[in-house]
Amino acid sequence: MGLIVQKFGGSSVADADRIRNVARIITETYRRGHKVVVILSAQGDTTDDLITKAAEINPEASRREMDMLLATGEQVSCALCAMAIEAMGYPVISLTGWQSGMKTNSSFGNARIKRVVPERVLDELDRRSIVLVTGFQGVNKYGDITTLGRGGSDTSAVAMAAALQADLCQIFTDVDGIYTADPRIVKNARKLEEITFDEMLELATLGAQVLHNRSVELAKRYNVNLEVLSSFTGTPGTKVKEVVKPMMEKTYISGVAKDKDVARLAVIGLADEPGIAFRIFSLMAKEKINVDIILQSIGRHSTKDISFTVCKGDLEQAQKVLDENKSLLGFDHVDVSDNVAKVSVVGAGMVNNSGVAATMFEALYNAGININMISTSEIKISVLVNIEDADRATQVIHDRFFDEYGHRD
Repeated sequence: MGLIVQKFGGSSVADADRIRNVARIITETYRRGHKVVVILSAQGDTTDDLITKAAEINPEASRREMDMLLATGEQVSCALCAMAIEAMGYPVISLTGWQSGMKTNSSFGNARIKRVVPERVLDELDRRSIVLVTGFQGVNKYGDITTLGRGGSDTSAVAMAAALQADLCQIFTDVDGIYTADPRIVKNARKLEEITFDEMLELATLGAQVLHNRSVELAKRYNVNLEVLSSFTGTPGTKVKEVVKPMMEKTYISGVAKDKDVARLAVIGLADEPGIAFRIFSLMAKEKINVDIILQSIGRHSTKDISFTVCKGDLEQAQKVLDENKSLLGFDHVDVSDNVAKVSVVGAGMVNNSGVAATMFEALYNAGININMISTSEIKISVLVNIEDADRATQVIHDRFFDEYGHRD
């Protein structure tokens, strides 16, 4: 039998009944003879509640103290789940991130895992214990608790699976796999049996919320056998792997993703000369502002415009940096909009198949949806649309690629 790492999200452990359900899944895996390591998230809205409590005390609390506070959410989940497993008569122990050997850098609130030293975990497994580990957290070289930021528990699970050379890493969520689109928005979305790491990484980066992109990057780097499945249905999930099995009909679209956490900046009236783009985006990089879609107009009358997108949380800072450097950059003004969304199609086979862009754009044209910006790569096409059109755009694109052809076209 093998070693299995399982991760359960906040909705899976939201209350006592759900914790007992998670305990049942864990112990069933253990009873089949597997060694089991479990990564748990905080219950339900616990993290948001803790952030609210902190704001009541000190709205300007340091990131170190925020991490100290937020790490307690996962500890509660682990301790309660361990108690449920104890009540069922199974050997179990719960460990914090630092006890399990999760070593990180010192970027409080968004730490990166440097290495995992799972000696304590291995010792407990040798004693035939079920090991529960707090997700979302680790410890830096100074012994301070750190948290890993958005998607941190997914990242914890994959990192632990890689360190333990686990046979399987299962990510349990409130949906029963990875779909061709968000099933809460697109009613005819279909569950995929398998998807490549590259496709899943693009979907995660482009707004699909089933897996965080950092966890997919780790899984690809260390070739972790990854499965996404539901903690409620008990049905097989979706396998994420390097290569998927070939199908009789060539498939090149795996999914449609939507991201509303997008804002657009347009820098108007720049000099049409070498080095302008470098100056703008080096300023963004210095502030650690990630830039996504970039569009540069054709120069006319010795000027040009450059538009780009950032996440909404970086919009204010990006605009401030541009305004502070207006004389250096020499532009006329900046247009800003957070009333936009990004809709994307992803598929590993797109590079060898013509007409994907035309099909996508035709679907949007037929629905009367205007495209603001376009970005492409070998396995994805993204468009920026007005935010009020985002859900409808996702639906019509999905219908065009999946319903008309009856398969992953």
